[in-house]
Formats: sequence, structure tokens, C-alpha cells
Amino acid sequence: MKLRVVSSKREISDLGRNEQIVHLAFRASNMDVMGLVQSCPRLRAVQIPPSYHETMSKAAQQFLEIQGVQLLKGDVWGHRKDIDEYYTVSDKVIKRISGLISEGTSIDDTVKKVQRETKLSEDLIRYILKEQVLA
Repeated sequence: MKLRVVSSKREISDLGRNEQIVHLAFRASNMDVMGLVQSCPRLRAVQIPPSYHETMSKAAQQFLEIQGVQLLKGDVWGHRKDIDEYYTVSDKVIKRISGLISEGTSIDDTVKKVQRETKLSEDLIRYILKEQVLA
């Protein structure tokens, strides 16, 4: 699973139409969010840092919800945009999540374990569970 890391407003217009998960590494305005949805019609989730989540307008949050786009809180730890524009969640992590669930581990315990092991955000782990493991 890949998250496209967007670090400035200027990059929104350059995004591919097939982007499905985007991490906004800047404080996005309402217009930025609208532009993102227009540039990426297949968008399914937007991840923003927890500190930005508190200041994101309710209008932008509602707009994403109406469009069917999930808003996730989280960071991309250790990602270097100058090396790769995508942050990748490895198949190994997804298999680990799937394995814990198949062993009968509760969703909450799975999230806690994987979060400790990988530093992925709780919201992203729950998104992976919903979209890839439990689907």
C-alpha cells in the first residue's frame, strides 16, 4: 500500500488521477482540499498530521465525508520525500495485521501491537484492517 506524500499546495495539480491515498504534509485550506478531490477522483483516504487535524475546518472535513473520502490522523515517520514521493506500507506489515486477526486477536489489541511495532498511526492501521484485511 502506498501513500502519496504531498508537501505543498503546488503539488496538488501534479497528482495523478489514480491516487487513492494521500498524506498532506502541509496545512491544507478548504480550496486545497477541493483541488485535491478534483485532481484525484479515485481518492479514498487523506492522512494529515494530528496537529493539523485540530485546525482543519469542519467544512473541509464534511466535504471529504460527502465525497466518500476518509480523513485519517497520522504521520509518515522517517519518510524522505527527496528519495521517494510515496510512503510505502510493506506487505509484511499487512500480513502481520492479517495474521493477528486470524489468530483471534481483537481489533483494538491488533492496532496497539502493530502501532508499537511499526509506528503507523492508529487511523491508518484501522483503515488497512477495514479495506484490505476484513474486506
